[in-house]
Amino acid sequence: MTEEPEILIRRQGRVGHITLNRPKVLNALSPAMIEAISNALSDWARDRDIAMVLIDAAGERAFCAGGDINVLYERAIAGDHEFGRAFWRAEYRMNAQIAHFPKPFVALVHGIVMGGGVGVSLHGSHRVVADTVTFAMPECAIGLIPDVGASLLLGRTPEHFGEFLGLTGRRLDAAEMVHCGLADQIVAAGTMDDLRAALLESGDPAEAKKFAVDPGHAAIAAEKSSINAVFGLETIELIHEALRALDNDWGAEVRGQLDAGSVLSQHIALSTIRKARRHGSVVAALRDEFRFTSRATERAELIEGIRAAVIDKDRNPQWRYRTLQDVPDALLSEFSDKAPGGDFSYLERPA
Repeated sequence: MTEEPEILIRRQGRVGHITLNRPKVLNALSPAMIEAISNALSDWARDRDIAMVLIDAAGERAFCAGGDINVLYERAIAGDHEFGRAFWRAEYRMNAQIAHFPKPFVALVHGIVMGGGVGVSLHGSHRVVADTVTFAMPECAIGLIPDVGASLLLGRTPEHFGEFLGLTGRRLDAAEMVHCGLADQIVAAGTMDDLRAALLESGDPAEAKKFAVDPGHAAIAAEKSSINAVFGLETIELIHEALRALDNDWGAEVRGQLDAGSVLSQHIALSTIRKARRHGSVVAALRDEFRFTSRATERAELIEGIRAAVIDKDRNPQWRYRTLQDVPDALLSEFSDKAPGGDFSYLERPA
């Protein structure tokens, strides 16, 4: 029996069409998939017969739940930390290609979109989500930080929503994604096939507007004052302190989310999101994220986080740094230094 390819890349009329095709593993991104997307984008950017790029995904459950962290774990516990660095360099280059792509890049996103799935879709020029979508950047819960340029995407959200979403991993529905500026429009899941057909036939991203539905009420809007009061504070220590002082259900829920995560990751996530908000550059955001991720399997707590969430699935990570005070200042400074082997940088291939 012939195995299905991990990814489908083809030309359909004037459209370069990419389909993530690993539905059994929630379309997790492998190194081969990343390379294939990057190569296709390089070709299509120069090809005058390609008017736009369309990316979608097979299966009903997920657009893409992230990168393939199982293989990352296996290689790291065997002592191979260069594998992760190479993976992230290639992935981040692809993310930058999407953000800088010179033609319309339309992402049709349904189901779960997290981690690497965010990076391969939400940097596009046209971000269309089904009403079934669930977004999150839950990296602090596994000892990583919001990466794939998500520090910039989160930094662009209203007021201090980015810090809140990045530190807690809070899930958003379609209406909340639009409210936070993480999606451009919503379509009914039942019309996604018709929309795809219309885009492939026309090569015109404006077709998506014909299928758009009213976003409706975004529940997260009611949390605005609480989010700003807590996540607008200057340091991660003050944020934790403010949550401990809250005597309400919201504070208890958010405090529980932070208490379950890596405080080391929270330190770095807070600073990278705020840096990205200030500089507004996807390449600089990816560079700052890479300074952490390039060290994540050796110097941070990613391996323990993956073990607890994915390998043993006991949901009980034994963090090396259990309190904010346990995290050495020297280690925090290290994550601001140039990455081992050199910083991430991005240069467009000649057009």
